[in-house]
Amino acid sequence: MDGYQTVEKAKRTGKIEKGTNEVTKSIERGTAKLIVYATDVEPKEIVAHLPLLCKEKKIPYLEVDSKQKLGIAVGLPVSASSIAIIDAGDAGKDIASIK
Repeated sequence: MDGYQTVEKAKRTGKIEKGTNEVTKSIERGTAKLIVYATDVEPKEIVAHLPLLCKEKKIPYLEVDSKQKLGIAVGLPVSASSIAIIDAGDAGKDIASIK
């Protein structure tokens, strides 16, 4: 399972939210299908709450190693610390296999 490929698929065919504030809101609202966050974010506190929130709301999440690559996967010119997949599009099977 490649988190970056899943994110790219969802970006092309579904809907994603970018940025930790938007990601946090999508978890709290229960609209997120999958959360992907980078482990190389500094300071760690920026994304440290995401796995806890996800467990609480029973939303699957993935860690990826690079915020730079995550930014590229969502088509940003900058790095992305976290993203939320709202509508999976073609990434639905990938997400189903995570749970």
